[in-house]
Amino acid sequence: MVKITLPDGTKKEYKENITIGEIASNIGNRLGERALAGKAGGVLVDLNYPIKEDISLSVITEDTDEGLEILRHSTAHIMAQAVSRLFPGVKLGIGPTIENGFYYDFSLQHSLSEDDLRKIEEEMTKIIREDIRITRTELPRDMAIKKMEAAGQSFKTELIRDIEDETVSFYTQGDFTDLCRGPHIQRTAKAGIFKLLSVAGAYWRGKETNPMLQRIYGTAFFTQTELDKYLKFLEEAEKRDHRKIGRDLDLFSFHEEGGAGLTFWHPKGARIRNIIENFWREEHFKRGYEILYSPHIAKINLWKTSGHWNFYRESMYSPIEVDGQEYILKPMNCPFAVLMYKTKLHSYRDLPLRWGELGTVYRYERSGVLHGLLRVRGFTQDDAHIFCTPDQLEREILGVIDLAQFMLSSFGFHEYEIELSVRGKGEKEKYIGKDEVWEHAENALKIALEKKGLKYTRMEGEAKFYGPAIDIKVKDAIGRGWQGPTIQVDFNLPERFDVNYVGSDGFHHRVVMVHRTVLGAMERFVGCLIEHYAGDFPLWIAPVQVRILPITDAHIDYANKLQALLLTKNFRVECDASNAKINYKIREGTMGKIPYLLVVGDKEVEGGTVAVRSRKRGNEGTIAVEEFIRNIESEIREKR
Repeated sequence: MVKITLPDGTKKEYKENITIGEIASNIGNRLGERALAGKAGGVLVDLNYPIKEDISLSVITEDTDEGLEILRHSTAHIMAQAVSRLFPGVKLGIGPTIENGFYYDFSLQHSLSEDDLRKIEEEMTKIIREDIRITRTELPRDMAIKKMEAAGQSFKTELIRDIEDETVSFYTQGDFTDLCRGPHIQRTAKAGIFKLLSVAGAYWRGKETNPMLQRIYGTAFFTQTELDKYLKFLEEAEKRDHRKIGRDLDLFSFHEEGGAGLTFWHPKGARIRNIIENFWREEHFKRGYEILYSPHIAKINLWKTSGHWNFYRESMYSPIEVDGQEYILKPMNCPFAVLMYKTKLHSYRDLPLRWGELGTVYRYERSGVLHGLLRVRGFTQDDAHIFCTPDQLEREILGVIDLAQFMLSSFGFHEYEIELSVRGKGEKEKYIGKDEVWEHAENALKIALEKKGLKYTRMEGEAKFYGPAIDIKVKDAIGRGWQGPTIQVDFNLPERFDVNYVGSDGFHHRVVMVHRTVLGAMERFVGCLIEHYAGDFPLWIAPVQVRILPITDAHIDYANKLQALLLTKNFRVECDASNAKINYKIREGTMGKIPYLLVVGDKEVEGGTVAVRSRKRGNEGTIAVEEFIRNIESEIREKR
């Protein structure tokens, strides 16, 4: 007999080798019907997994995240089977689940199209209706290699050669067998509602020197309602795509002639960025920060001392030779702040020092992962580095959280998720620093979050090698998460660079260093801002706040005087003096997402007024110029 401990603490006894599926049915018929897999001793396994020893067990059902992931993984296999039927001789890559769906990579001569996706979907539906049993088998590693070589599956053979386990598992459904760890649903008929979304190119294993494969993306849910909701979400997300809006509003561009992943900011985009950066500086000065500027390159030895050359070399560009010395484009700003700190001896009375920098860094990204403003090779980080004593750490973390919350709410972000990244249990060798220092840092982060009343998820094993961190993911208007502020406690650089302060006892003590951002990369933040507002920015951020529309040439002189007046009030204003008809001018201004359009004709010239059209409220009628100025000054001040 074996003893099974259920999630609620209940213990049950069963005969040895009973399967998880049988246990689920024994607990209740409804549970048996809804069961997809099990978690035995914390490990996900198939329903037909036999229990041979006393163990804790939970049954995975449709209403769990694990259940949805298993469904999507099994749907990826069904898709691969359909492709194999339709395109004999196809070579299979990998087919993992991803956030909101799955993908599978294929090597085949035929270039897949939208029509092919529909055919593949039809074949997948047939496979599901065939209700094929899905079974797991295991083979010794050498036999598994021979099996894939005989099948002509070179990519699978390569994967198996990299597996260190003595045995390798496969899943078979009818005429299709795939290398996989599992678990999977038991029969294809258990698959839910699916949709294939797109085809893209992808290098095998993400390396540009490897063959280019065709990647099919898809998603799957248990109900049609859930799928419809997700497809509607995708439609809304497409409307908000910052790359399209950026082109339409003439904010930025990218040029292969200049280099992939490098942003070219046009006047209106640069205006938005300047607004954000000026606001950022003002708020930092209010909170006791000073602003630094540092070089874009430094000698290679600096990066060796900091540890970046060892830990981040793949993200760094090749050395540049200058006067016989090797220099590197900076991937981080932090070593520069350290060098500046060390130009003089600091007392505990000098601390904390809060040094901010809008520093541009350069990191290598594969061309296949570049994505508009969200994934670039050169970006400006809203960095800051705080040098403090251990006793000041908690207070400084609280200050950063306050600033981050203020900045996010100012830009219209009010919902976010927080993670506390700490060391993994039993993995001390992966981290530097003494236990007591780690415990102090983790406690400071934890206490700060609790004092602010913020819920967080503790992420074991997610800390950087040099210290724990708080990561904040902001949610946009349609609920998507974006990487936002981060607060990291660092033991690495103070140790490597011997960074100290003189304590009240007259002795040198190791300084505590905090790295933090409250927005992140300017490029990514602007991209996030564009998609959050769908390009329809609030008045205080809009690159053009007001556009004046004279009805005829006779009204241009009044329009120009009005523009000059508004410019003296520091409003961002344009005048459309073209000979186009007024309805066309209004349509152009509306398409350009200008917050306010001021129509001026005979009536407005005579009365010293403006006819106001607001993007938010429509036609607001004719009002005095002074009243309009007071109204928008109030709106800008309140950041509405």
